[in-house]
Amino acid sequence: MAKRHVTTKGASRDAVIALGQIIRILRKKQGITIEELARRSHVSKQTMINIEKRSPGVAIGNVFNAAVEVDAPLFSPDEAEIARLRRRGEETLSLMPARVEVSGDRDHELAAL
Repeated sequence: MAKRHVTTKGASRDAVIALGQIIRILRKKQGITIEELARRSHVSKQTMINIEKRSPGVAIGNVFNAAVEVDAPLFSPDEAEIARLRRRGEETLSLMPARVEVSGDRDHELAAL
């Protein structure tokens, strides 16, 4: 399969790099081989190598699965806080329109966020 090329910048690049580093550090501290973490995360060894090399083309679900396997914090060190953020996001999304209407003054709308 051809390797997916994904370009990241700014905070998204920093997040990819930081999470890959955290996964690698925690894996090594726990004495887990890359092969074992790949098995536990249900990915190939090459995918796990790409996660730790901070490749932005790896599916985010695979990265999160690896992070959970080594007890890396996702968004917050507190699992209850993650669940709270998820519920809050679900509530907010349920109040929003199902479709987004494109208007002529898109830059003004984005600035309001």
